[in-house]
Amino acid sequence: MTRLLEKAFSEASMLPELQQNMLARWIIDELLAEKKWDALFSETEDSLAQLADEALNEYKQGKTQVMNLDEL
Repeated sequence: MTRLLEKAFSEASMLPELQQNMLARWIIDELLAEKKWDALFSETEDSLAQLADEALNEYKQGKTQVMNLDEL
């Protein structure tokens, strides 16, 4: 465990029990969400690479245009 994480847990241990549980639930939820995103991206890696290749080819062929975000 890193020193920073140890410090964070040490600080958190001084919180009231309810706040500790809320923090713990938030950390667990974030870690699970991160695992979910990792799994989803790994499952679609080939599709995303293919889409990126298609977009790059369209750009090279002059089939794209610069997007003006102020006009959205």
